[in-house]
Amino acid sequence: MTPSRRYPRTARLNEAMLEVLADEVERLSDPRLELVTITGVEVTRDLSRATVFFSTLGAETGASGGSRREGAQAALRAAAPHLRGALGRELRVRQVPELEFRVDHGILAGQRIDEILRGEAGPGRDDPFEGER
Repeated sequence: MTPSRRYPRTARLNEAMLEVLADEVERLSDPRLELVTITGVEVTRDLSRATVFFSTLGAETGASGGSRREGAQAALRAAAPHLRGALGRELRVRQVPELEFRVDHGILAGQRIDEILRGEAGPGRDDPFEGER
């Protein structure tokens, strides 16, 4: 058994897609994607769909007043055909999975814990997950 075969194909594809998508998102010129990081990819067993997890840094609201996460998610959805094309060029797969973009709640939870430990989170502070569950 070769070293690349020691874990499932979907795990290898997840890692390869993560690298390609992260590089490609950095190249996009959409200002809504400036502080976006691709944090993970989960491909279904039949390789037809991929859930792409992302996080955003900086202020919660963007310059237009909307949520930075919502703007980033809309920008990623708009760029999905381009991103699928990049995946098709870089990966050796018969069919490039459909992409679905979701906020990585693990990063949000870590930020909230940091705030609590630093004493920055007051008792009246809103839950960062409110409305996203």
